[in-house]
Amino acid sequence: MITAVDSSVILDVLTSDSAHAGASLGALRKSSLEGRLIIGECVVAEILPAFEDPELFESFLQDWGLEFVPSTLRSATTAGRMLRQMLVPKKGRKGRILADFLIGAHALEMADRLLARDRGYLRDYFADLVLWDPAGSH
Repeated sequence: MITAVDSSVILDVLTSDSAHAGASLGALRKSSLEGRLIIGECVVAEILPAFEDPELFESFLQDWGLEFVPSTLRSATTAGRMLRQMLVPKKGRKGRILADFLIGAHALEMADRLLARDRGYLRDYFADLVLWDPAGSH
C-alpha cells in the first residue's frame, strides 16, 4: 500500500495541533505499517518552513520513512483539468489553490490513497481518489 501524505497531516504533527495532532499521528503510524509513505513537491514546499534547520527536515523525512516522489506530466495535467473544472463554473474566480489540486493529482497518479484532512474539495474534484481523513474513516 502506497500512501501519499498531505501537508495538513504532517503539519498537525509538527505543530502539535491540539485539535488534530493525535488523529494525524495515529494515521501516519498506521499508514507507515501498511506500506510506503510518499510526498511530492507541494508537500515539501508547504512543510519545509516548519523547520529552522534543513538537516532537521531531512531527518524528519527519514525518521518517518517519507519518500519524495516527484510529480509527472500526467499528474500535473490531471491537476490542471481538475482546476479547470472548478474555475469554469466560477468564471475564473479563485477558490482552492493550485497546490491542493497538485497534491490530489499526485496522490491519484502515484499512490493507492491520500492521507489528508479533506475540506471537501478532494471528494468534489477527485472522485477516484481513495481518501483517508484522520478525523474520520477511510
